Amino acid sequence: MSLTKREIAQQVASLIGSTKSDAAAAVQATLDIMAKELAAGGHIELRGFGVFEVKTRKASIGRNPRKPQDTVKIPARKVVKFRAGKELAAILEKE
Repeated sequence: MSLTKREIAQQVASLIGSTKSDAAAAVQATLDIMAKELAAGGHIELRGFGVFEVKTRKASIGRNPRKPQDTVKIPARKVVKFRAGKELAAILEKE
């Protein structure tokens, strides 16, 4: 099962007694702020939930599965990593 941005906005609207469009705007604004911070190389800490941070994955050499004799250079790139907080980890452990 997955949860879409639209479904999150609908649940937020019902929880806070707001309109769906206001909740959708709030969810979008939150995601925009998070994306801007991560793009600037920052990290986001949501206590109890977890931490998002940007890490640089170093360059490496890979192999083409269809032609194992051919090597492929994989360039260094930035990736977003997530570490679950204590409360979220506890919830996941119960499931």
